[in-house]
Amino acid sequence: MRRFIITGAPGAGKTVIIRQLELDGFSVVEEAATDVIAAAHAQGAVEPWRNPSFIDAIAHLQRDRQIRASYQPDEVQFHDRCVICTAALAVYIGYPFSPFLTSELERVQKEAIYQNRVFLIRNLGFVTPTEARRISFEDTVRFEEIHEATYRDFGFELVSIEPGTLAERVSIIKAAIRNGRGHPAPP
Repeated sequence: MRRFIITGAPGAGKTVIIRQLELDGFSVVEEAATDVIAAAHAQGAVEPWRNPSFIDAIAHLQRDRQIRASYQPDEVQFHDRCVICTAALAVYIGYPFSPFLTSELERVQKEAIYQNRVFLIRNLGFVTPTEARRISFEDTVRFEEIHEATYRDFGFELVSIEPGTLAERVSIIKAAIRNGRGHPAPP
């Protein structure tokens, strides 16, 4: 099984891309952070990211989803973020890596869970705030830079998916996985 990570800053279009890949028949693994935020909001926590346990809650849910998805017989899976993104989030927020986050980062590297090439969805030049996404465009740019640096620090190669239509962006990703190298096929 080949597991590809789709990552990028909030509001870059990851979820729309993941939805389209799913509609096109690919197996997808949902993002964890949004669900952790929604659950915390339902319990009355207004800004759950201010609690240091927030990072571990995301990492636990990501691990559980990744392990459950490993039992699926799909040849290709797309993961809407992974624990490397959670490490980037910890850096962005200013939280030290917990023992659990560190162990998950080590597990992912040791077991080579994901393909080495990661699809970095570039920001669209703006961000639309939501209940879970309370971030300025300037902060999304900084967050994108942290994501990029974090993935490189962990030895991943990034395939930059620039702004474009949904069809264009999805087509680039599909071409990259078809040629087996994680990069779009040469012309």
